[in-house]
Amino acid sequence: MASVSETVPPGEHSAHGPEDGHDPRRRDFINIAAVAWIGVGAGAVVLPLINQMNPSADVLAQSTTEIDLSKIAAGQAIKASFRKQPLFVRNLTPAEIAAADAVDVSSLRDPQTLEERTKAGKKNWLITLGVCTHLGCVPLGAGEGENKGPFGGYFCPCHGSAYDTAARIRQGPAPLNLHVPEYTFTSDTAVTVG
Repeated sequence: MASVSETVPPGEHSAHGPEDGHDPRRRDFINIAAVAWIGVGAGAVVLPLINQMNPSADVLAQSTTEIDLSKIAAGQAIKASFRKQPLFVRNLTPAEIAAADAVDVSSLRDPQTLEERTKAGKKNWLITLGVCTHLGCVPLGAGEGENKGPFGGYFCPCHGSAYDTAARIRQGPAPLNLHVPEYTFTSDTAVTVG
């Protein structure tokens, strides 16, 4: 049997047209609307789940530390806390700066200049984490009367690592200098760490 194609004059509907409820444009619209509603519903469910993974306000508050520098005299250091770790803030004297600058950087285990460890124009402010890079002990030297070691910086009592006035490792098992965290000066007498 030969098939005969049905031709429909313009303006008339075929036997399979809108009269029998199968308009392709209507079906496409319903499909698109259903997918859109599913997308909106999925977003309403997923967004709160993702948002709960953001850090809470108390965690965000601990992510930065404000330090008032006005009370730290030249040659003095203080201990603060940054993200539950000790933080050393030292106001270097001109003699301590000169001692750090006099060191041949190529002779250091972890070669860094004092300029690389401080901010431009604020070379006297050395801010480091107070955690020995060997096994995580807290070095001495930030408190009044504490042992600063043979290089005048910090001394780790656990295994004898000695740091110079720029907090660079000079002796002992520690592989790296004391870590310098991210920080910015908010004024001449204040710094925000973190």
